[in-house]
Amino acid sequence: MREAEGVEIFDAAAVRAATPWPALMEAIADALAESRASAPERHVHPLPGPAGSESSLVMMPAWRAGDVIGVKVVTYFPTNAGTAVPTVNAGYLLFDGRSGRLTAALDGDELTIRRTAAMSALAARYLARPDARRLLVVGTGQLAPALAQAHAHGRDLVSLEVWGRSPGRARAVVDILAAEGVSAATVEDLDAAVAHADLISCATGATEPLVAGRLLRPGTHLDLVGSFRPDMREADDEAVCRAALFVDTRAGALHSGDLVGPLASGVLDEGGILADLADLVTGRHPGRGAPGQVTIFKSAGLALADLAAARLVREALERRESPSRSRP
Repeated sequence: MREAEGVEIFDAAAVRAATPWPALMEAIADALAESRASAPERHVHPLPGPAGSESSLVMMPAWRAGDVIGVKVVTYFPTNAGTAVPTVNAGYLLFDGRSGRLTAALDGDELTIRRTAAMSALAARYLARPDARRLLVVGTGQLAPALAQAHAHGRDLVSLEVWGRSPGRARAVVDILAAEGVSAATVEDLDAAVAHADLISCATGATEPLVAGRLLRPGTHLDLVGSFRPDMREADDEAVCRAALFVDTRAGALHSGDLVGPLASGVLDEGGILADLADLVTGRHPGRGAPGQVTIFKSAGLALADLAAARLVREALERRESPSRSRP
């Protein structure tokens, strides 16, 4: 963290340190239940990318009235896949909700990684079986280690497996987890891994389904994170047909290929979305209905979760600047 002309700048390490999983999950739950918090629908703009590809610019504002205003700006360049540059890059700006003054700039990539993983783990509290012990992470990008860590937190796993198109990249994710004290192993046969997993978390840029619904065991929870555009897809129609479907927000999820495809084919209508994350954390919907039920949580991005994470970072700074006094 450093300061530039009155604006605090928080790098990835500062964001990570201020957002431990339990605190971040509770902060997101609180933000979703908070009547003063608002977030309009995100703005997605197509951009011409290299070699005729299509990239995206995404803007996600949110605020808590009289307290804080935040906005995340994200770029998605799929042609960066396999290079040293991530496909997703982001920055986050935080403003004072009383004066409108810019107060902080945060590493948006780390903020996105942390809040996305925390949202998935928060949803799994309500949707995964309490005795889910076998976790499969599908994907090897920036999100994969965080999703594994967040889902593993507080859950007594007997196995944690990582699959990726590149075995080398999957091994790299396993090495990152090992350095954090989390034991994991790579798998090469995705279908076999899907067939024996209790909890599956997908974060890929796939445009064709990777997870086959016919392979999902009764009681499996499927977490779909990667798809946020209509041309992206991680699970097939059968997976959606078999599952009780939950989303982070209806507006965002309905733009993702994981729902656009089933809606277009007629195997799903919008009424098939049982609840969103706010419904779960406030008790408006109880979540999983039966031990054998297959559940899906479709996450496409939630601006209020970004704001909740940014407020945690700000609060960590305030605690450092104003240490508590000992009580008499």
